[in-house]
Amino acid sequence: MKQFTKVLAAIALIVGMSSAMQAQSKVAHINSQSLVEAMPAYKNGMSELEKLQKSYDTEISAMGSELQKTYERYNREAETQTDEENGRRAQEVQETRTNISKYQQSALQTLQTKEQELLKPVYEKARLAIQKVARAKGFDYVLDSTTGAAGVIMADGYDLMQDVKTSLGI
Repeated sequence: MKQFTKVLAAIALIVGMSSAMQAQSKVAHINSQSLVEAMPAYKNGMSELEKLQKSYDTEISAMGSELQKTYERYNREAETQTDEENGRRAQEVQETRTNISKYQQSALQTLQTKEQELLKPVYEKARLAIQKVARAKGFDYVLDSTTGAAGVIMADGYDLMQDVKTSLGI
């Protein structure tokens, strides 16, 4: 009888410990930014963006140089021109500055759009790979350890939302 009680207690202990082990979620972490930066598609995308940015920089620089030359010429000729002509030239210089500024803004927007277009698939591929590996390894949660990152990449563990809503009467 004593031995039966001991066996029963041992079985209860084993069952209790295995339940407690199953109740704990397995958590992993990854620096997703480092992963993405190591991907060839990311490097290719960044290279393409750098080329595009250099072409815009060259074009904007050329526009600025041309404006500077025009401005200097107008200043040299200012004394020989009428006030009306000098006013028209000043207006022309200001319009050119405005156009260059608009072009810079347009170039920046184009670069941002191109960046999203090139890098969104890379980030998605990384996210899916992280989820695939994490699920294969039996992890319920994967936290992003990148400095300043959003947090959870994958959450397959128990979600308390419905229980808490029920508790609040929602």
